[in-house]
Amino acid sequence: MKNTTIGVIGAGAWGTALSLLLAENGYEIDLWVREGDLCESMRKRRENTVFLPGCPLPENIRPVPSLEQAAQGKQLLLLVTPTHAMRQTVEKLAPHLRPGCLIVNASKGIERKSLSTAQTILKETVKTPCRTGSISGPTFALEIARHVPSALVAAASDLETAERIQEVVSGAALKVFTSTDVTGVELGGALKNVIAIATGVADGLGLGFNTRAALITRGLVEMTRIGTALGARPETFSGLSGLGDLVLTCTGDLSRNRTVGLKLGRGDKLENITQNMNAVAEGVHTVKAAYDLKNKLNIQASIIDETYQVLYEEKPPRQALADLLKTEISTEFMGIKGLQ
Repeated sequence: MKNTTIGVIGAGAWGTALSLLLAENGYEIDLWVREGDLCESMRKRRENTVFLPGCPLPENIRPVPSLEQAAQGKQLLLLVTPTHAMRQTVEKLAPHLRPGCLIVNASKGIERKSLSTAQTILKETVKTPCRTGSISGPTFALEIARHVPSALVAAASDLETAERIQEVVSGAALKVFTSTDVTGVELGGALKNVIAIATGVADGLGLGFNTRAALITRGLVEMTRIGTALGARPETFSGLSGLGDLVLTCTGDLSRNRTVGLKLGRGDKLENITQNMNAVAEGVHTVKAAYDLKNKLNIQASIIDETYQVLYEEKPPRQALADLLKTEISTEFMGIKGLQ
């Protein structure tokens, strides 16, 4: 086994799948499980029966109930907590961080009140000298656990840190690329969930492939407008963490965000949908943050507007689509810095 012991913070489907990947790479893993009964079950049964059933846990993954145990002395920490809970979790982690620790965000969202992505949250909450980065891309947890060939991006403000993340996370069936555009990589991963809900709504209404393709493509424009306004590079949104993740989440049957949209399009209420899901669909929270962010930046983003109104103002999905078609049109890439 390799000398580095890694702490993985969050034992949902994605956190468990990443733990399996890292364990196969030869690392010792302390996996923090928030739910005490699930932690005990995972220890005894060697399986996450709630979030990733059917994927046995090797002995070098140790489910632990304590954040302190998961973080203490670790050279690398992988954060896989929902973004709306990240600040609170990191504040509890902070006293136990080892100086020089590399903290890698693997979640995809925007904090509701601050409109911050993970890197800003980390800068504001971590006082110990640490390096930080993010991973993102078109990856379903179950397929990573089943060794389906996949690719993602490791991003950090400096290339050396991005390459260190790349080295740790790369696997036999996982190709990892590097980027120094952390803002673009994190915003792509967050905003695509909003477009996936919109695409799911259209599919739930029984509309065609033309509609789906139009929503994906114009959704990408809205993502890029917001990202470039915040300093991201436009080309990042045509890569794995932008277009790649967008296509996967808008079309894949394993997408929780697309599932939310499908049920909304078929007439279900948001409250009922979320109550019956055992895993977080980050897009439900991100819709509010994306709506506030695009208003703050004074950016036209009609798909985000209409998705927000369907989720939080009870606008009928068919009316939202009709209003979307009435939106004033312009040249294709208007409002995207670097592409005008």
